[in-house]
Amino acid sequence: MMRPLLLMMASAITISASAQVNITGAGSTFAAPLYQAWGSDYAKIHPGTQINYQSIGSGGGIRQLTSGTVDFGGTDGPMTNGQLYLAQKNLGTDVLHFPVALGAVVPIHNIPGVNANLNFTGRALAGIFLGTITRWNDPELTAANPGVNLPAHDILVCHRAESSGTTYVWADFLAKASPEWRAKVGPPSVRPRWPVGIGGKGNEGVAGFITQNPYSIGYVELIYAVQNKMNYGQVQNPSGKFIKADLNSVTQAATIAMPDDFRVSITNAPGPGAYPVSSFTWIIIPRNPKDKTKAAAIKAFLTWGITQGQRDAQNLSYAPLAKSVVDKELAALTYLHYE
Repeated sequence: MMRPLLLMMASAITISASAQVNITGAGSTFAAPLYQAWGSDYAKIHPGTQINYQSIGSGGGIRQLTSGTVDFGGTDGPMTNGQLYLAQKNLGTDVLHFPVALGAVVPIHNIPGVNANLNFTGRALAGIFLGTITRWNDPELTAANPGVNLPAHDILVCHRAESSGTTYVWADFLAKASPEWRAKVGPPSVRPRWPVGIGGKGNEGVAGFITQNPYSIGYVELIYAVQNKMNYGQVQNPSGKFIKADLNSVTQAATIAMPDDFRVSITNAPGPGAYPVSSFTWIIIPRNPKDKTKAAAIKAFLTWGITQGQRDAQNLSYAPLAKSVVDKELAALTYLHYE
């Protein structure tokens, strides 16, 4: 678990010089570096609002928002209809999703003597995490990696231990790439019933396991792999191409129609250059919260984040939102009248 991030942000509302608006948020570890950068930059131009964001995973963020213990949540997987119903029942108002950036989940591995970044088909990744592909020299892996001497050694599998939006994205891709995965494990979840593997807490736990255990494989967020200079594999997309996750390939995965509620999956997206394990990350907020001062502060910060704050997103290896998505969000935000 990452340490809580104390972010200094500002509000567009009028407050006295000595007033302080305290906002609490929790959830996505994936989005935590982005909120940290946004908070630092936003404070320079609009000091006044303090936000304490706890990086506890998307599942935790959804639960805390639903229980009313935080003012906003962060999630990498959209809430289900059941979760939205429970939140509405507990909070007395609907919960809204607003995408703030795009990112990706990447496979990391540790194979002694193999320095290449491997190619993975969806079938191979699903088979590994199902436990039906158990050795590194399995034909599904060797066929995708000609010229690479893969050993006849058992594969050690590591997945996230806690409820995680990163896991949701990973499982969403596996369910689309493999009918066997969907039949045996079920639809995407922040905490699937893993057939095999050892759980690691957060990106740090998974990465630590992979680093310390030869012949292992796991998955982490792209930004974590980039910041920690980790090698990561390429994944085959529906066009049959093995794609490396980067700003361009993640952006290409987001060229789909955006629904009005902004809940959308972009895993296994069409397009020859699209990275197939990509996702939006969302801020989730109550439509009609009781504390209008806090609500207005969140609205002001979110408006800044999806516009000027997109520069930070790109610098941190998140793909920025498309203009069409930003325009749609700004239109939706105008209907939030906090009085």
